[in-house]
Amino acid sequence: MNEVNEEPRLQDRKILVVDDDPEVLASIDQALQAEGALTQTCSDGNTAVRICESDPPDLVVLDMMLPRRSGFLVLEKIKKQEQHPLVIMVTANEGRRHQQYAEALGVDGYMLKPVRLERLITHAQELFAKADKA
Repeated sequence: MNEVNEEPRLQDRKILVVDDDPEVLASIDQALQAEGALTQTCSDGNTAVRICESDPPDLVVLDMMLPRRSGFLVLEKIKKQEQHPLVIMVTANEGRRHQQYAEALGVDGYMLKPVRLERLITHAQELFAKADKA
């Protein structure tokens, strides 16, 4: 975790983690909770969309390759909502074309797997700081 006497960096932020790899899901979930985030997890795209519609999180950490509905389709659907969350897409796919497509759909961050958890937390923190100023 962070330095003693520091506030957790993601205190009370609602974050949905979507990944079909149980180990990746668990490690990201634990790291975010250690920083004070209120997390929810799921492992398929359709569930992610349902959660975003019924109880919108502040941020979605979204895998690109998912069962039932790809990360791109999830991203497209949730970014059309009036009150849409920030989205950081994580993927093992290094293709520049995929990143450009995600950016065209409105992704807020794009990270390659394996994602360093410290970097993910810092990126989320920066996105929240920017959104809070807007």
